[in-house]
Amino acid sequence: MKILKTLLVTAAISTALMANMAHAENKKIALVVKALGIGFFEAANKGAQEAAKELGDVEIIYTGPTTTTAEGQIEVINALIAQKVDAIAVSANDTDALVPALKKAQDRGIKVISWDSGVAKDGRALHLNPSSSPLIGNMIIKLAADNLPEGGDVAVLSATATSTNQNVWIEEMTKVLPNYKGINVVATVYGDDLADKSYRETQGLIQKYPNLKAIIAPTSVGIVAAAQAVTDAGKIGQINVTGLGLPSEMAAHVKSGASKSFAIWNPIDLGYSAAMLSYDLINGAEAKPGAELKMGRMGTLKLDDNNEGAMADPFIYDASNVEEFAKIF
Repeated sequence: MKILKTLLVTAAISTALMANMAHAENKKIALVVKALGIGFFEAANKGAQEAAKELGDVEIIYTGPTTTTAEGQIEVINALIAQKVDAIAVSANDTDALVPALKKAQDRGIKVISWDSGVAKDGRALHLNPSSSPLIGNMIIKLAADNLPEGGDVAVLSATATSTNQNVWIEEMTKVLPNYKGINVVATVYGDDLADKSYRETQGLIQKYPNLKAIIAPTSVGIVAAAQAVTDAGKIGQINVTGLGLPSEMAAHVKSGASKSFAIWNPIDLGYSAAMLSYDLINGAEAKPGAELKMGRMGTLKLDDNNEGAMADPFIYDASNVEEFAKIF
């Protein structure tokens, strides 16, 4: 009896140890977003969770600050370092401010990538652009110009003044602006990816520029706020709101006519790809110019000289298709 009891106890201990080892082997990948509560990033988390389920030995930690600040993200990153995560995939609120914290993470053996909104090269192994920045820059001005055959005044409502991705897209937009005759960009304002501030900034644009014909918002928070402000001001048909948004959040505004069209890539695919790339690095893949890293069902990411790569081309949504895609994201 004593021998049987000893064997049972030993077996129980062995089972517990094996379970603990299996749990310990799970790779912890932190998906750090600009701020919690933003639909775009919640959709990206769905993609990351899909990747984790597919891989089988991954735990996704979805986290971020409550407001779109570099300081808030630095606090989150330091907490993740203390948790000894295996990888950090961050959409940055500031190109340079996060670098010291991320370098600290890398020094502790944590793999770091940026996605959507990048950090400086010293702070990450690679950067995943959702699409080619020149393509996005051209797309956002084209969406406005296509509905202004005679030209007109256009304003930009961006996220924060330090948002890496928006700043690059606006820069690329400016480069191709001469290709769109008669389009006059009168102002760029910043809503800080806050719905209420973006709404107020749009109100200010409407009041200051009475001949305004279009508002370009390359931010999923800003485009919804701008469309609502245009609606509330009774300017549907006079001011077209376009840029980058989510079908689920923009469908009603397309139906009302506040927005004739907008574009975006699939944020689910973006979160999925970020998780897959992080996993590839954890398992020994090297991020260097010319390297091709695995992105699961999204294929591979080929890195350029700056260790950056693009996921896919942006896609246009309008009255012909927005309802269909609104059911997805």
